Amino acid sequence: MPHFNSAHTQVFQNGELTLGLMTPFGDATHDLADMEDQFRLAAMADELGFKALWVRDVPLMVPQGSANTASNLDDPFIWLAGIAGVTKRIALGTAAAVLTLRNPIHLAKTALSMDRLSKGRFILGLGSGDRPAEFAAFNEDPETRAAVYREHWKLLRSALSSSDEQRSVLRSATGGFDLMSKPASDIPMIVVGTSRQSLQWIAEHADAWATYHREDARQQGRIGLWRLSLEQKGASLNKPFIQSIQLELSSDPDTATEPLELGLRTGRNGLNRYLAGLKTMGVSHVILNLTLKQRNAGEIIEEIGQYVIPRFPP
Repeated sequence: MPHFNSAHTQVFQNGELTLGLMTPFGDATHDLADMEDQFRLAAMADELGFKALWVRDVPLMVPQGSANTASNLDDPFIWLAGIAGVTKRIALGTAAAVLTLRNPIHLAKTALSMDRLSKGRFILGLGSGDRPAEFAAFNEDPETRAAVYREHWKLLRSALSSSDEQRSVLRSATGGFDLMSKPASDIPMIVVGTSRQSLQWIAEHADAWATYHREDARQQGRIGLWRLSLEQKGASLNKPFIQSIQLELSSDPDTATEPLELGLRTGRNGLNRYLAGLKTMGVSHVILNLTLKQRNAGEIIEEIGQYVIPRFPP
């Protein structure tokens, strides 16, 4: 059995639901986020009891989605390194690094360094990439991304393991050389989306699976398929299910819940009911992606920390 770092223990607590936040907080489609303000908010989230801060990996500013907007983001690992310096306990994760467009040896070295810098607070979430323009820019074939993902994953899993036996794959790829001292404990690796893999493959190889918000009945069905895949592979039924959600939190705690694309608009009472339902379904961790229209991020983070997190104690 893997011996995981402290991030895994903190974020994934058997039978419980924990909350994390996507960073940067707010709109990432115009100016780059103000680092000083963002790092202040990250420290606030740490103090309030959020369990993880997450960041996306967007190599190129390619317009995407129904709004046809482009994300304007810093390098995810340098961004998380900055956050690591202003926080103490909260886990730091990628959701997700584009595994198919990154050299796996470089990525392994970065992940090992991030885990060391954060004192075991790092989680590596990995996706297969979904922007054709990025594959063209990197001179990579998008049609091979499923196979490339599996190949790169195998090397990364070896490099991020504390087991000498597991690390043989890395040494075979490097001619017998290590990247740096092996980690004291395994760095968790999670699949974000399906990454063009079967659920059976994800159940066998990933330490957790992260997917997006769906209507309750559909999400319950996905969780059922996840559990079935774990059973088929003989894997531990405790492998976590993670869900992201786009959240517009009203200042009125009793605001009725309305659907948004990949999320919802509600007050804190509706949010508490929604999260309680996810916990009952078996969701282990929820990544909140805050929509800022009428309120600033600090207000929302403080309200969730004061009125929502205490409803879901570890």
